[in-house]
Amino acid sequence: MTAVLAAAGALVFWPDAGAVRRTRMAALSGRPPARVWSLLHAAPVPPSAGAVAALIGALLSTPLVAVLAGLAAFVGARAWFRARAARGSDGRLRSLADGLGALVADLRAGRSLDAATEAAVAACSDGRCGPALARAIRAPTGPRSHAGDHAVGEALDRIAAAVRLSGRTGCSLAAVAGAVEDDLRARHGHRMELRTATAAPRASAALLAGLPLVGLAMGHGVGADPWSVLTGTGTGQVLLVAGVALEAAGLTWSRRLIARAVR
Repeated sequence: MTAVLAAAGALVFWPDAGAVRRTRMAALSGRPPARVWSLLHAAPVPPSAGAVAALIGALLSTPLVAVLAGLAAFVGARAWFRARAARGSDGRLRSLADGLGALVADLRAGRSLDAATEAAVAACSDGRCGPALARAIRAPTGPRSHAGDHAVGEALDRIAAAVRLSGRTGCSLAAVAGAVEDDLRARHGHRMELRTATAAPRASAALLAGLPLVGLAMGHGVGADPWSVLTGTGTGQVLLVAGVALEAAGLTWSRRLIARAVR
């Protein structure tokens, strides 16, 4: 029990390099953050979620339950962050397409490149896509930030190449930017279609994953007390570990099948 609590506490307060750097910079600027806020801000979320779940499991049940709960919370938090990153990628594609649409409209209306660039940045709803697009237009030969997305980075590279070509030959930048915008909107639409097509398998996998918990609740409701059997006997603990392993394997398998279909 002590080892589980110590490991959980170490995971909660394991420092993150970026957070430590920000804490040091704040201290140098004369505005050091509060101790509690600094520790919370420095803790990465998936290990922290696993540590909290392990602590709760250790306090309420056996060390085996604490370990399993910590692993489940850690994996669940990582899956949630990956899903959120995928949704953020879709938002960046749409944001960059909106910015390119504003750029093309202003260029075709006869406005200057600087004015069109400012309008494009204002049209980008994502806070990183707008500055990245402005750098690709105003400094096409310099380093560019791809906003953490391969499709966005590829589009910015094409825009920068179009700006260089337009500067050398005088060709229309609006035509190339319009083609990149159409490609981004097509990619975003394709992603949305794939997510819609795989919504039913995702929901089925989530429903099947929750059925063992429903079974435990039903067993407790009829007075069978399956939880005590699973955590208090040797055979039950073996079945608990095997059940959690099979549950994780099923979720991983279904996630990979869906990811292969989405590619």
